[in-house]
Amino acid sequence: MNNSQQRGAHSVPASRPTERSQARRAELLAIGRKLFADTSYDALSMDDIARSAGVAKGLIYYYFTNKRGYYLAIIEDAVAELVVRATSGRDLPRLERVHRTIEGYLRYAQHHQAAFRTIVSGGVGHDEQVLAIHDRVRDQLLTAIAEGAWGRTDVPALARTALVGWLSSVEGVTLDWLSRPGELSREEVRELLTRTLRGTLQVIEGFDPALPAPPESEEPGPAGGGR
Repeated sequence: MNNSQQRGAHSVPASRPTERSQARRAELLAIGRKLFADTSYDALSMDDIARSAGVAKGLIYYYFTNKRGYYLAIIEDAVAELVVRATSGRDLPRLERVHRTIEGYLRYAQHHQAAFRTIVSGGVGHDEQVLAIHDRVRDQLLTAIAEGAWGRTDVPALARTALVGWLSSVEGVTLDWLSRPGELSREEVRELLTRTLRGTLQVIEGFDPALPAPPESEEPGPAGGGR
């Protein structure tokens, strides 16, 4: 078998990945999430990763180029899942969508704590690429909140800044909640964040009446119960 035949036997064209290659890549990402949840980035070598995954090291290089590429792919995968969870239910009434966004965010953070902490903290030593991923997911969540509150995403700078401030507090509250298991239920934290969001929207309305806060009587009831 010549070199070109060997490459063809072991590689998949990047433009047309097979279902098997996609499944293999997803499997490696799932393994990586668990590895980086228990061990720091610097403490894990490619040999360690390959041994834990039960694959040849070359396979990881094939899919992700190097350890950094693997690490960033894991974060990207975690971010994609967080956004899907937090922005689901676009067919729901707008206020209920806001509520669903907060519930999805907390549910993801609770069940994927290592990935959530990495996203929020900025990765290894405040990695610029991880911070860029964090900024992107924040923008997507802010868009979901704005759509739910006002049915629009082209909000003025002051409204956006206020929502950024609220989401920063969400990150802090969520990290504190995760660090104190059992003290508060997810439902209690969700209600706290919903009420502080309502307060933020009322402040925004005070500055810009064109962005009215939803009436409290229209607030949806509790949803998504259970821990």
